[in-house]
Amino acid sequence: MTTSNEIHFESAPLETKAGTGAPPVAAAGSAGGDDVARTFDEFFRAFETYRDVNDARLAEIEERGSADVLTLEKLDRLDAALDQTQRRLDDLALKARRPQRSGTPERGQSSQAIEHKAAFEAYVRTGREQTLRPLEMKAMSASSDPDGGYLVPEETETGIMRRLSEVSPIRAIAGVRQVSAATYKKPFSIAGPQTGWVGETAVRPETTAPTLAELNFPAMELYAMPAASASLLDDAAVDMDAWIAEEVETAFAEQEGAAFVNGDGVNKPTGFLNVPLVAEASWSWGSLGTVSTGEAGGFPALDPGDRLLDLIYALKSGYRQNARFVMNRRTQGALRKLKDGDGNYLWQPPAGAGASATLMNFPVTEAEDMPDIGVDAPAIAFGDFRRGYLVVDRMGVRILRDPYSAKPYVLFYTTKRVGGGVQDFDAIKLMTFSA
Repeated sequence: MTTSNEIHFESAPLETKAGTGAPPVAAAGSAGGDDVARTFDEFFRAFETYRDVNDARLAEIEERGSADVLTLEKLDRLDAALDQTQRRLDDLALKARRPQRSGTPERGQSSQAIEHKAAFEAYVRTGREQTLRPLEMKAMSASSDPDGGYLVPEETETGIMRRLSEVSPIRAIAGVRQVSAATYKKPFSIAGPQTGWVGETAVRPETTAPTLAELNFPAMELYAMPAASASLLDDAAVDMDAWIAEEVETAFAEQEGAAFVNGDGVNKPTGFLNVPLVAEASWSWGSLGTVSTGEAGGFPALDPGDRLLDLIYALKSGYRQNARFVMNRRTQGALRKLKDGDGNYLWQPPAGAGASATLMNFPVTEAEDMPDIGVDAPAIAFGDFRRGYLVVDRMGVRILRDPYSAKPYVLFYTTKRVGGGVQDFDAIKLMTFSA
């Protein structure tokens, strides 16, 4: 007898993504390493309990036709606990990967970089720009006007971008290109050159040239405005570069994450859900193909995992090798309950700290801006996002110091320019919960 959550497969074996071998996130024996190991053990114990409770729910459905209310409530609590523990584990892993900063110059830094860093810190702490302005004018910077702000030191910009790549879910898996112009233009071939078979001594007819088109990725302005107190600015022990990077990290990551998924392209990047969506059978370049679950607002009661197989194999083999699922935590919570015909869970916890959970042997990226499961909602994306979606960063992060608007606090108006959009429409497929 098959319950509503059991899945039977008669398809070819799944391709698996090669293991990447995540590096250790903390030195053995360190306090950070102990915290990560303890949280990781806690996550696995919670998942074991979750599986036991879900098995009990399935048994109740098979015996009585419905699950006990107390069992469902306990499962919901465990689901929330798993999400909370996963977030804590991700935070610990991220913190362990951050390099330690010090007030001493790094080896290899040029004297000009050291001078720029010192002048920038003086500007941030006191507002003195007398030493910073000549340096930026000497570098022919277009941002040397105090009304437009000053470029942060290269070290600080690198720190901000590194943090963004770690905490912004789509940026972490997408292709990233840094440019110096306002718009990045990428040509692509709509139709290749004409080809054909000919005999060894036959005349070679002239072939047609390839047809090229162009994708444009304009860089839009993204801003954050952290505030500092006078005591913080006076504290010489505070690394202002690190403080600024930490303050803008969350604001930038949240705005980027929403735009890369749902952005309409108006003063922001174009999200991959904001391009035309068509059924996979009618797919053409310029749109993303979709696979339907066959059930409005959910999975079908019988063999729901077959729909996931349809989504996986809608993607060409060249993209599947580095493909991953993208969904929000509520969708991931629903998929945690699915099992195959042998009673194995399709969703598996991460194999180590800093690694990703997997669904049918493919890694899962949690993006909160993905839609919930609902009627016609494209709640699950699957594909090679490194090839499918491009993030374009314009070089330079600017800061304008504002001591007047929110006295006694000092505001730091921080801006960067970023764009994004789909660059390969064949590399990403979507699952829609539609009949």
